[in-house]
Amino acid sequence: MARDAWAYREVAVESALDPRSGKPRIRPVSGQAFATDMRVQCSRSLLDTARYPVGTRFLLSVRISDRQGGEPFLYAWHGDPVTVMSKAKVASFLQMYRRLRL
Repeated sequence: MARDAWAYREVAVESALDPRSGKPRIRPVSGQAFATDMRVQCSRSLLDTARYPVGTRFLLSVRISDRQGGEPFLYAWHGDPVTVMSKAKVASFLQMYRRLRL
């Protein structure tokens, strides 16, 4: 089955410690259309704290999914390229996609 390219969009995510388990997890960065507590399913290599310390920000191509009517989550295909972003790049990314209110 082919991937629908139109269903994917770029989202800034970051690694953070889960308050319940204390393990690192990936979550959307605040200031986007997604809640920061929304689950992100992506490559497990992003959770490797030896390679990427907690707090590292990434740019992922994701789509919204919900398996059999469950909670919606963001899905990033494990083979897609991952871009590590600095704080300045995240701020400019968020500014570029910020909705202007009239």
